[in-house]
Amino acid sequence: MVHTSDWLIVDDVNILGGSVDTVKKYAEALVAATKEIGLEVNAHKTKYMTVSRDQNAGRIHIMKVDSTSIERVEEFKYLGTTLTNQNSIQE
Repeated sequence: MVHTSDWLIVDDVNILGGSVDTVKKYAEALVAATKEIGLEVNAHKTKYMTVSRDQNAGRIHIMKVDSTSIERVEEFKYLGTTLTNQNSIQE
């Protein structure tokens, strides 16, 4: 987190949930909370991923939260580790 007299910048917020609906609910709460304090979620940097044994889980490619579209990914890097939607973790 970076804080200056006029700006507050937060990176790497992770929202976890057991379903796409849960992730969407938490993302909506995050967007609403950021708006209340004058911040905005950067849609270009925001992605979501579901991890499930069900191969059909998370088939929705774009999640709409408020007026923001959030793209689904099958893997992402976090702290030098690649996490996948098949629950695989690789360094």
